[in-house]
Amino acid sequence: MAQIDRYTHGQFSWIDLMTPDVDAAAEFYGALFGWEAERTQDDAGGAYAMFRLGDDAVAGMGAMPDDVKAAGVPPHWNSYVTVDDADAAAARAQELGAELQMPVIDIDADGERVGRMSILVDPNGARISIWQPGNHVGSALANVPGTFCWNELCVRDVEGASKFYRELFGWEILAGDAENGYREIRVGERLNGGILPWTPEIGDLPPTWSVYFAVEDCDAAVAKVRELGGQLLMGPVDIQPGRFAVVCDNQGAVFNVMRVDQPDS
Repeated sequence: MAQIDRYTHGQFSWIDLMTPDVDAAAEFYGALFGWEAERTQDDAGGAYAMFRLGDDAVAGMGAMPDDVKAAGVPPHWNSYVTVDDADAAAARAQELGAELQMPVIDIDADGERVGRMSILVDPNGARISIWQPGNHVGSALANVPGTFCWNELCVRDVEGASKFYRELFGWEILAGDAENGYREIRVGERLNGGILPWTPEIGDLPPTWSVYFAVEDCDAAVAKVRELGGQLLMGPVDIQPGRFAVVCDNQGAVFNVMRVDQPDS
């Protein structure tokens, strides 16, 4: 995928990291993906950082508030879905059984509207964010090394989750090629992520949306993660789209790295 200047309703468009030590995270991901962290502040005084790959914003990062850390929430990556109307999407999500972890709020910086967002917890307990863009549409690049290339829900109730997201975002959710019951998410003609049925081999992972980052060499990326103090949690494994591994950074935030054999362009 080349430069992106807009996302349509229902497309994954942004990812950001919540972490207790933003300086350590900036160093880790800079060394792993070549990102530069550009510190910003919104008009309400909230600190945030844009991760840039070259000149392009490809991810974000915020410091975990003390009360969130005290509640035992681990560092984590968030996935955002673009919507036409954040208020309408949040209201519809509640009608469908979701809870609002964060109500709809405006994000403003330098007197301009960056966007409008909310954080939802779906009926199965998975967290997902909605984004109504202002002057920030989302990641300026995707599906190339150093950018996100896939978003995936792991959940026990695949049918219930599929119904919820179809009705919330209008996703088309189809059976994939895998024998394990994997589902593919489409928005229009584009693949937009997947739903992985939970199995006992996965362990006690709660319902979770996870992010995949494209890399040129999966094994080399895993080796770099370990060198930087992160851990390998699973893999590397060859799958139909390429080769991937589940890893975590040096503060415990889990993500995936994948060599994509046929990038969606």
